[in-house]
Amino acid sequence: QVQLVESGGALVQPGGSLRLSCAASGSRADYYAIGWFRQAPGKEREGVSCIRSSGGTTYYKDSMKGRFTISRDNGKNTVYLQMNSLTPEDTAVYYCASRTSYACSDNEMDFDYWGRGTQVTVSS
Repeated sequence: QVQLVESGGALVQPGGSLRLSCAASGSRADYYAIGWFRQAPGKEREGVSCIRSSGGTTYYKDSMKGRFTISRDNGKNTVYLQMNSLTPEDTAVYYCASRTSYACSDNEMDFDYWGRGTQVTVSS
């Protein structure tokens, strides 16, 4: 069993930054790959980024490349999502999820464990 706890969500002005954290506990074999997803009001959940235990990273939207950075501290069992130059379109609940596979995926069905999410609101 794996527990994932997100934190760091907040209300921020356009152009601002946030760093989200995803703390994992349980068997490390259950979170070889950890992904961030988000769900905006009235929209389907979408993949944001993913990081493998090796540190390899993937970003799923061109709009996020260069603005978002995913990183991982295996010693702390924590994955981070640094988000810069935020826009109102980034407003969503952000979730982290883990899977036992080494490979990343932008398909939420491929993930085994989920956190409860953290709210990010970008508004002036």
